Amino acid sequence: MTDSEIRAESQPIPGEAIIPADLPFRVNPGTRVHLNELDPDDTGDVDGKKAAKKELKKLTQRIISLQERLYAEDKQSLLVVLQATDTGGKDGAIRGVFSGVNPQGCRAWSFKAPSDEELSHDFLWRIHRRTPARGMISIFNRSQYEDVLIVRVKNLVPEQVWQKRFEQINEFEQMLTANRTTVLKFFLHISKDEQKERLQARLDDPDKHWKFSVGDLKERGLWNEYQVAFEDALSRCSTDYAPWFVIPANHKWFRNVAIARTVVKTLEAMNPQFPEVTEDLSGVVIPE
Repeated sequence: MTDSEIRAESQPIPGEAIIPADLPFRVNPGTRVHLNELDPDDTGDVDGKKAAKKELKKLTQRIISLQERLYAEDKQSLLVVLQATDTGGKDGAIRGVFSGVNPQGCRAWSFKAPSDEELSHDFLWRIHRRTPARGMISIFNRSQYEDVLIVRVKNLVPEQVWQKRFEQINEFEQMLTANRTTVLKFFLHISKDEQKERLQARLDDPDKHWKFSVGDLKERGLWNEYQVAFEDALSRCSTDYAPWFVIPANHKWFRNVAIARTVVKTLEAMNPQFPEVTEDLSGVVIPE
């Protein structure tokens, strides 16, 4: 078997679930998630902040290398979804895990309150138009899950509407997978006490006042309601083809390592390859 035949055989089949099933913190399909039973202080096998920093440097270099191959191959793509409560660390995770990745092949999108134009379409319209093209990595800071989270907690739509959206989201993610977009979803799990500390830090630092809103305190008052909503989303929408990972996120250094490990293992399973050179370049001479 030639090298090209080996590469072709190793490529994932469109629609095939290629995310390794044994990755830590993965929510297995059919599992009921209880966030109060999962320790947000967990640091796994990482021996402290110094070790995490050293490992993260290696992992980000690996992501950079795999992303270059993904972009050059131009056959498949990766979507990374980040969800969390306020102060959960979505922005920090994006900076920490994807620093150094060529922005030409990677885009981060933030989904805040929908515009009038977005509200005039179905709830997935604004999401679908930001999904990654072939060769690209897209990172969602919040996502389609806002439409089964905040709309539920704030009673923005009737229950009979948001209840149907779990299945619609699953079908949407299955369609993406069938078109060779691999979907990774991370819930950044912090404790209520940790959130309080992070909000206080924003309040104490004038340079972070722009990140603080009095409305954040109202949202904090709905902590329990949001936890239930997150548990439903994690339980009902973790699939073989688009799994959820509940990442312990009280320690930012571990959060970044845990996400980066998962991204690296997934990109390696996707196995992107540089395109074959069809021309004979052996005799090419660059003119003076």
